[in-house]
Amino acid sequence: MSVPLRDPANQVSRRAITLWLLESLFGFVLLVGGSALAATWISGASWSWLPRWIEAGIWWLPAAVAVLMAPFVVIEPFWRYAVHRWELSGDVVYARSGWLSRQWVFVPVSRIQTVDKEQGWFERLLGLATVEIRTASYAGSSSIKGLDYAVAARLAEDLARRAEELRDDAT
Repeated sequence: MSVPLRDPANQVSRRAITLWLLESLFGFVLLVGGSALAATWISGASWSWLPRWIEAGIWWLPAAVAVLMAPFVVIEPFWRYAVHRWELSGDVVYARSGWLSRQWVFVPVSRIQTVDKEQGWFERLLGLATVEIRTASYAGSSSIKGLDYAVAARLAEDLARRAEELRDDAT
């Protein structure tokens, strides 16, 4: 008998939308800025091997990058919020993440080696945190991003305590 894959019970914080929007905007500015620098460099240098129409229209490069990337900047944070979920049930941590591709992760608490709570500077600004769960698995670690700081602290503490209680000899 197969059990259908269900959504984990808990959503991440609603402020995670702002976090992912800030991260997307930061990447957007770097990408558009980099393409503008490349356009400046190409238009200022003598590139005899480039066709004239490319040199003349090189300023379309940053504009095209901005137009192509803008929908992703707007859509990604909301999409990720709809997808990212987590749950600690019994002896398993269950998390789902992603936006273009999805990842479902089941981590047996008894296999957890370390639990870390992290905050990037955008997360710290918004009162959010990421819980990083490391096992000896070939897949490495799992993370739950976009949690309220207090929720992340409580989850990390609960996981560490449960992992210590359920420790087995299968290492």
